[in-house]
Amino acid sequence: MTKTQKTQNIEFLKGKFSDYDHFYLTDSSSLSVAQITKLRRVCFEKNVEMKVAKNTMIKRALEAVDKGSEGLNDVLKGQTAIFFSEDLKAPAVILSDFRKDEDVERPVLKAALIEDDLYIGDEELANLKKLKSRHELIGEIISLLQSPAKNVLGSLQSGGNKLAGILKSLEERGE
Repeated sequence: MTKTQKTQNIEFLKGKFSDYDHFYLTDSSSLSVAQITKLRRVCFEKNVEMKVAKNTMIKRALEAVDKGSEGLNDVLKGQTAIFFSEDLKAPAVILSDFRKDEDVERPVLKAALIEDDLYIGDEELANLKKLKSRHELIGEIISLLQSPAKNVLGSLQSGGNKLAGILKSLEERGE
């Protein structure tokens, strides 16, 4: 690979790391060509980009965009595939389902950077699958905030006559 090609690859990776708030680093060595093809197809269907890159290029690109490069240096060994996705848990679900469907132990999660949080090691895959996206959390908060208002409206609609009677008796007491 020429110096120009290396520079182009690093620039490409810098662009990807800048565009995505989360990415996964995996070791997919020992998978057959058919399995890699199947994994790439599943990734494509789920809008997840899978790229294989040299570790030194990944390190340089991460250092250039200042994204978790210190914590990732230890895991950047061997073959590395990078999963980029807008959905923070889609790669975790893909990796987990693929391993179960193919009855294989790989791809192994080396690390994941989710916004500013670093998850290192394959044992974090289960935790990553449970994470909720920003949209899911906002939806839950809105539901919680709407509950009291819905309860009051429900009471007014179902027992409006009772409430009017209670208010009238409280008014009469006050006089």
